[in-house]
Amino acid sequence: MLRSLPQSPRPHRRRSRGLGALAIGTAASLLLGGALALTSGGSAQAAATNSTGAPATSGGIKVAYFDQWSIYSNAYYLKTVQDTGVASKLDYLIYDFANIDPTNLTCFQATKAASQDENNGSAGDGAGDAYADYQKTFDAATSVDGVADTWNQPLVGNFNQIKKLKAKNPNLKVLLSIGGWTYSKYFSDVAATDASRKKFVSSCVDMFIKGNLPVQGGFGGTGSGAGVFDGFDIDWEYPGGGGHTGNHSSAADKQNNTALFAELRSQLNAQGAADGKSYALSAAVGAGQDKIKNLETDKLGQYLTFLDVMTYDMHGGWDAQGPTNHQAPIYTNPNDPMTPVPGGTGKYSIDNAIKAWTVGDPQYGIAGGFPAKKINMGVPFYYRGWTGVTAGNSHGLFQSASAPAPGAAMSGNVAGIQMYKELSSFVTNASNTYWDDAAKAAYFYDGTTFWSGENAQSIQAKLDYAHCNGLGGSFAFSLYDLGTQTSLFDKMVTATNGSASTCPAPTSSPSATASSSPSSSASPSSSPSSSPSSSPSTSASPTGGTCTAPGWNAATVYATAGTVVSWKGHKYTNKWWTQGEDPSLSGQWGVWTDNGAC
Repeated sequence: MLRSLPQSPRPHRRRSRGLGALAIGTAASLLLGGALALTSGGSAQAAATNSTGAPATSGGIKVAYFDQWSIYSNAYYLKTVQDTGVASKLDYLIYDFANIDPTNLTCFQATKAASQDENNGSAGDGAGDAYADYQKTFDAATSVDGVADTWNQPLVGNFNQIKKLKAKNPNLKVLLSIGGWTYSKYFSDVAATDASRKKFVSSCVDMFIKGNLPVQGGFGGTGSGAGVFDGFDIDWEYPGGGGHTGNHSSAADKQNNTALFAELRSQLNAQGAADGKSYALSAAVGAGQDKIKNLETDKLGQYLTFLDVMTYDMHGGWDAQGPTNHQAPIYTNPNDPMTPVPGGTGKYSIDNAIKAWTVGDPQYGIAGGFPAKKINMGVPFYYRGWTGVTAGNSHGLFQSASAPAPGAAMSGNVAGIQMYKELSSFVTNASNTYWDDAAKAAYFYDGTTFWSGENAQSIQAKLDYAHCNGLGGSFAFSLYDLGTQTSLFDKMVTATNGSASTCPAPTSSPSATASSSPSSSASPSSSPSSSPSSSPSTSASPTGGTCTAPGWNAATVYATAGTVVSWKGHKYTNKWWTQGEDPSLSGQWGVWTDNGAC
């Protein structure tokens, strides 16, 4: 996830694009085969590739990222998450990012800005924002509970606000994300040996789970940060290389990455047993076949609570002259001008990413095998764009451009990207809105400037796909891109809580039928759409027989090990105290043991 968002003199980080730029041929040379499939009707592409044959699921977890640096010039606080109603609708909030100490290869705290020079291989070395984390005081107007910080508190900053947010939302779990685009340089070193893995994980558990924050600026100390985080999110961009300039990588990263997650799971379980609770572990991973091939997709599922596949940033202004393209298409439009991913014939799409993780992709040596029920669908709340774009026969789609679209002040005037709150008047204008029914993606064009990103129709399509393919839920990156304009987040929630009204039947090979002309209408597709419920399902849906054990309930405290519950047609037994931990997402290393179908 590429986020270069200068705020104040305080340090800030960014997530990278989940795929990486490729050399792309000119639009003219690849658009010779006829018109684009941009109708408002049904699409054979969806029917061909959207289903694995499993029945549609309903409900799912909701996850969102809160950016550490959003409290500065953007004035987006954890109080905002509470006051807009977002917190009450989430299962997990992920706080990003923590860094790796380049000298000791441990978790650490510092207040030092990261360079934003893409060519600086030491951009993130020693950088961090301990001030935002646990030293910045909040007044009553910006505090979650309306109570101002006092001079003698051992913990203030975002960490203290997280504790207040959790107090108001007892079912909300908060994870600390380590890494990101600028902070992934030393993951390869951390993961290289058993000793280095143990040292790193132990330091992170000590600092952020036990809460032994270093004393800095008069704050911190032994146990001061206890109770803030409920686990970790690892955002290593990327094992095997392809991330920020200067990142370390190794041919052994593929296996070492798995070993790092095994160590994280082991130490979190041990700490959880000591604390009488379960700690979650998630990962943010690439959606490009060139990134997925460097991961052991068939082994990671046993360690992770859930997986956030970065199903966006597939195209953007880093290809300054275009051709324009979708940043998060579900399918590959047959006229997509993208050069295939090196090593095969595939292009970037959500469907290709999910199938690589779950089923595999032999041409790239990807094993598949990751549990679909643990995968979350990514929903970006920002837009990628170009300017100087001619209409062509597709309202700007797959056309050449003169430059990336202008940035905006709140996001640091970075060319080619704007947040929803900066661009909302453009992307909510019906006359600018178009729908690519082959790709199942929205785009926005005014005759000169082209933006790719989400609207209500594209979010519904993504979650219909998630339900039809048995995925676990959704995640948003990131909340402060919306600010207080939460309509897209609310759509993500209702679509996740609901289910797809219909799912296409599986076929043996994908195909697509291009229409003879593009649609200029901004009206929704006539293909089926779901009518999501207003709240998530809380009861089991047996599929393997009649379940006689009591149904699992997220609000119930299961204090005694050995308690048997039923959930989604299976029986589960807990290993230790737990509350709110979905048994179907627990995995081999989690609190619940799957005893099989009822």
